[in-house]
Amino acid sequence: MGTMDGKCVMITGASRGIGEAAARTFAGAGANVVLMARTRDAIADLAGEIGPKALAVPCDVSRFWEVQAAVEAAGEAFGGVDVLINNAGVIEPISLLAASDPDEWGHVIDINLKGVFNGMRAVLPGMIARGGGTVLTISSGAAHNALEGWSHYCTSKAGAAMLTMCLHKENAEHGIRAMGLSPGTVATEMQREIKASGINPVSELEWTDHIPADWPAKALLWMCSDDAAEFAGQEISLRDEGIRARVGLAA
Repeated sequence: MGTMDGKCVMITGASRGIGEAAARTFAGAGANVVLMARTRDAIADLAGEIGPKALAVPCDVSRFWEVQAAVEAAGEAFGGVDVLINNAGVIEPISLLAASDPDEWGHVIDINLKGVFNGMRAVLPGMIARGGGTVLTISSGAAHNALEGWSHYCTSKAGAAMLTMCLHKENAEHGIRAMGLSPGTVATEMQREIKASGINPVSELEWTDHIPADWPAKALLWMCSDDAAEFAGQEISLRDEGIRARVGLAA
């Protein structure tokens, strides 16, 4: 899959789940990693484990100025962001539309959709100035299929998928490679929240039905390689056995 030596990879939602696994995977491949999350202690501990190639930046992705400050910190530490992984996302509170709280519904949009925009907007000027970069966004089957109780999540993921396509259309000629990754169901804390809700068929899945978080992390690393260049502007599904084979994952 090539090397990430000297590259700076910024990961939102890096305190747990796919974000934490991605931090370890990219650092293992030689990258400098910028860990962003609201949970200050968790990313500080993870950065401490990884070592000097990691920088922890407490950040709420729903606030553009915080994301912009994180990008500036990455530039000072590692010379600029080469790869942005838009991973931060929430699904709570799961609720049917008629009973949903408008403020809480909107907060999910702020994190899952505006947070993706904020990340893209903050890194783009530097990436364009340096001749290119990669922006990978964690998508979901919920971006394309409605599910009961998930109107906020489905809507936000659909919007984020469209942002990926817009980014590709506007900036591919500037060397920006934008792609989405739909990992399927992953064994993370979010799945425990979904299970507890008891709403829609996803909540009925067994824990053994979910893939481990290091699978999408390995897929993200592969997406930075030349082998994945053909998928620029598209969304890759980790449910696709052909994709799993190219990433080097078990069937």
